[in-house]
Amino acid sequence: MTEGLPLLQRRWAMLSIIMAVCLSVLDSTIVNVVLPTIAQDLQASAKASIWVINAYQLTLSICLLPLSSLGNKVGYRKIYCLGLVIFSVASLACSLSTSLIMLTLSRVLQGIGAAGVLSMNAAIVYLIYTKKDLGRGLGLIAFSVSVSAALGPTIASLVLSLGPWQWLFALNVPFGLAALWMASQHIPDSATRTDFDGANSLLYAVTIAILIISIDGMGYELNLLSMLAGLLCAGGLGYILVRRELKVSSPLFPVDLFRIPIFAASIAASICSFIGQMAAYTSLPFFIQTVLNRSAIETGLLITPWPIAAALTAPVAGLLSDRFPVGILGAIGLTLFSAGLFLLSALTAEATSFEIMWRMAICGGGFGIFQAPNNRAILSSAPLHRSSAAGGMQSTARLIGQTMGATMVSFTFSLMLPHPTQKVLYAAGLLSLMAAGVSMIRLNPRISSSVQLPR
Repeated sequence: MTEGLPLLQRRWAMLSIIMAVCLSVLDSTIVNVVLPTIAQDLQASAKASIWVINAYQLTLSICLLPLSSLGNKVGYRKIYCLGLVIFSVASLACSLSTSLIMLTLSRVLQGIGAAGVLSMNAAIVYLIYTKKDLGRGLGLIAFSVSVSAALGPTIASLVLSLGPWQWLFALNVPFGLAALWMASQHIPDSATRTDFDGANSLLYAVTIAILIISIDGMGYELNLLSMLAGLLCAGGLGYILVRRELKVSSPLFPVDLFRIPIFAASIAASICSFIGQMAAYTSLPFFIQTVLNRSAIETGLLITPWPIAAALTAPVAGLLSDRFPVGILGAIGLTLFSAGLFLLSALTAEATSFEIMWRMAICGGGFGIFQAPNNRAILSSAPLHRSSAAGGMQSTARLIGQTMGATMVSFTFSLMLPHPTQKVLYAAGLLSLMAAGVSMIRLNPRISSSVQLPR
């Protein structure tokens, strides 16, 4: 491991990482508040407009691990900077889009760029910090991911109060270019020179694409037989991929890391939590605007207590994770998160703003208590030379969960049931309770003792 960077260079490098990570994660959630506005402006249905979210999430899910593996071969900084270039250009294209198809295709390109950033951030942090300060760097990134994931609606509300929805994408360009300049000047380049397995990367991409599209097809009236065929195909390809990956020393899909029980349990809990988060974030704006008769700007403000509570609880939970088992903290956080979702599902058209906001705060507080210790458990359980794979899998778990959450909303809306948002929130709450049970599994001494601190 390197001895880290000089203090001033380290600060500039970390500022670039934090800016880029926040931009990438924000674009996973920032669109949700304005989705009804975008659908109306581009003359698209609510169900079709969800592809603006899914296109970004699907592309990210497909590209994260292959780009992580490619970065090990050609260098972390190269992939990171290329990702920033693509992300900035795609953001400009999004802001200029005049149709749903153009916007969706631009979001695909944006997802590729974001994957270049998110696949490299954990590995780059290992280059920036000394061994003694490594935990601080990892904690800062985990905190940035958690808080920026929750801040999307609030930032969207502020931007909408000043201009049209296109500004949400246009503002990415100057910040993306600033992060690119700082990265090119202050981030060191490094690579483990491991081989890049193009065949396995392609197999992984096809498997993930078929899997997510098949699940997502439930929300678009896809033929049941076709959907089942897609799931079976994805399962078969996944089996072949795992068998191939077991034969290599540094697998693209980290089957070696899944042999570490706490890593596997933490990834499972992360996926479940982000299904609930994305299901709530995608469905609530429609409910607040159409049932509670609030404007898009008011919607963002009503959701604001969620990110505020997450911002307050996440750093405290991170400190507590040094003293208390991650299984307990995770279970407490997920139980509170679930309670908040159940309370939101019980809202009626007569709900006051205060009644909405304190429920949002419970969701955000629980989410923050869970995420910071869970992210730390994922990264610290992996050996140092597999840091890139652990970081890539952490982001992949988040994105798969968010994609499945958006799919849940699309499927529920397509059924034309009464009160669809309440049903989505209730289902998300049940799933979060299940995730709390998964978190408790980590209290088993044989699992908790498997943590491998960075070395």
